Amino acid sequence: METPETSGAISKLFNEHARSLVRMVRLFVDDRNAAEDMVQEAFLRLLDALPRIRQPERVAAYLRSIVLNLARDQNRRGLVSLRHRLPADESPASIEDKIVLRDDQKQVIEALDSLPRRQRDCLVLKYYTELSVTEIAETLGLSVNTVKTHLRRGMSELGKRLGEDS
Repeated sequence: METPETSGAISKLFNEHARSLVRMVRLFVDDRNAAEDMVQEAFLRLLDALPRIRQPERVAAYLRSIVLNLARDQNRRGLVSLRHRLPADESPASIEDKIVLRDDQKQVIEALDSLPRRQRDCLVLKYYTELSVTEIAETLGLSVNTVKTHLRRGMSELGKRLGEDS
C-alpha cells in the first residue's frame, strides 16, 4: 500500500533519476516514447516491490536494474511500447534528439550494440550514467571484479570496433 512517505520517496527518486534513465534507455531503443514508457513502468514496478526491499539504500540500483531488464525485454520482443503505442510525434526533434542522432554518436551506439550484453551494460552504466564500479555491481548483481573485467574488455573491444570504422 502506498503511503505519503513512500509516495514522497518515489517522487524524489523520479525527480533525481527519470531523465537520466530515459537517456540511458535511448541507447537501447530508438523510440523516445518507448523509453519514457519503460522508465514509467520501472517506477510502477518499483512501487509494487518497495515492501519487499530490505535495503532502502539500494533502491536506486534496483530501479536501474528494472529499467535495464525492461530495455532488454523490449529489444528481445521487438515491442514499440510496453503498454500501448503512442501516436507518432510529428513535432520537430528536440535539440537533445538531434545530438543523440549525430553520426559519431550513431557509430558509438552501433558499436555498443555489437558488444556482449554485460560489457555493454557496464559501459553504459559507467560512462553514460556515471555510476561507480560498486554501484554498477549492485545494479547488475555482479562482483566488483567482474564489473572491472567487463569494463576493461568492453572498452578494448569498443576501441577496436570504432577504430575499424574510422
